[in-house]
Amino acid sequence: MGIFGRKRRRAEQNGQVEERSRGRHAAPDVDEHTGVDEEDWVDPQPLDSPEGPFDIADAPEDEIPRIDLGSVRVPVPDGAQVQVEMDQAAGTVRAVHVVTGQGQVTVSGYAAPRSGGLWAEVGEELAEQLRKDGAQVATGDGEWGMELSAVLGEVALRFVGVDGPRWMLRGVIAGPQSKSAEAPGTLRDIVRHTIVVRGDAPMPVRTPLQITLPDAVAEHIAAQQQGQ
Repeated sequence: MGIFGRKRRRAEQNGQVEERSRGRHAAPDVDEHTGVDEEDWVDPQPLDSPEGPFDIADAPEDEIPRIDLGSVRVPVPDGAQVQVEMDQAAGTVRAVHVVTGQGQVTVSGYAAPRSGGLWAEVGEELAEQLRKDGAQVATGDGEWGMELSAVLGEVALRFVGVDGPRWMLRGVIAGPQSKSAEAPGTLRDIVRHTIVVRGDAPMPVRTPLQITLPDAVAEHIAAQQQGQ
């Protein structure tokens, strides 16, 4: 059962926006003592599955509430909040997070080659970097292919990636280890219902797709900054 209600609403309303500065149940490749449960990995969906994430050309007309960030339209579950992370020096948006009861979810889009396969490369590099940072890392097969699970200090992380038409979507959820069993399902639900708007402009591979804020959110942040 999904985590999204069917009542149409705008995610940026009701004061829910905050600013932050600064295969088959395949056994995962688990580092010793990671504590990753094999049952947490899910069966991949069939190749002809109609489920997302979706390119804008194939986006469904549904009533799932999403926040429109320009390059991605990210669903916001009931009870979640949206946090905007700003680069104060540049005055630009660094990231937008959906904060749920299971952890903080961040979904990002990147330019990718027509041939696809970018997530496999990025995922391997990410796993290597996490290990260098001292994290305990496990990999396994999920709904869209490889998933990464990591524990760094008191934080549990789960990463998923999806290769689309000239784009790659990466999702991560970060939360307490006490919620690590529930977190992957929340992350997958949000990624599954995300819509990607890459645009037609040529971009180097791995270029982050630009994030733009809805007018109501931008005005809310401007008012907060003026009040500081």
